[in-house]
Amino acid sequence: MTIAAQLPLDLGHRVAIGSEDFLVAPSNADAVAWLDRWPSWPAPALAVYGPAGCGKTHLGHVWRARSHAPIVSGDALDSADLPALLGRANAVVVEDADRVAGAPAREEALFHLYNLARDSGGHLLLLSRKPPARWRVKLPDLRSRIKAAPAVGVEAPDDALLAAVLVKLFADRQLRPGMDLLTYLLTRMERSLDAARRVVAALDRASLAAHRPLTVPLAREVLAELDHETGGKDDGSGNRRSPRHRVRSQQGAG
Repeated sequence: MTIAAQLPLDLGHRVAIGSEDFLVAPSNADAVAWLDRWPSWPAPALAVYGPAGCGKTHLGHVWRARSHAPIVSGDALDSADLPALLGRANAVVVEDADRVAGAPAREEALFHLYNLARDSGGHLLLLSRKPPARWRVKLPDLRSRIKAAPAVGVEAPDDALLAAVLVKLFADRQLRPGMDLLTYLLTRMERSLDAARRVVAALDRASLAAHRPLTVPLAREVLAELDHETGGKDDGSGNRRSPRHRVRSQQGAG
């Protein structure tokens, strides 16, 4: 019996880009519902925020596939041709949109892009780690527009979503790991969708290179190697954390 048959996974599938599927779960369902409402958004922009690896970028690609919107980083807005960026799609995905905050030229660029979208009936999808209320935007007019835009959070993936993603990623590579391997990974890997992709890819490479089956001992070696590369370590409970996770924990401890 395969893992997919053993796990009670009741998660919806969304076609994203390439051969990937987007899995709908409680952690991202609100954001998916907002994207489903497009183009009937109550404002020219929608902000989607959440921690690194929660799936924001994947959601952006899901929406891009529907809207044909280009994707631009907040860091690059001040050098972009804004009318051309909005273009025929009349829509833009701005990744790391919070990075415009505190940079006058980038704040001005986002302000003008917002106005262009509003005046043409277009839309902006703003992706960020922090909710818009915490962006510390200095330009009053931009701050008021962002405040008026709906904002929805995406949470870090829970065990059910991570398990479903692992099953899907392994299946994409025509691999069928056992339940013991899946359980091992869920209790030790970094808690993010990006980490799931890295782990599955690394396991596939290691298995092919060493002509070894997918087993817990192989996973232990692969996780140790990935841990060494990222500088992460065990947090004492068996869960792997990257330096990025430790910083967030320390900030929240106060």
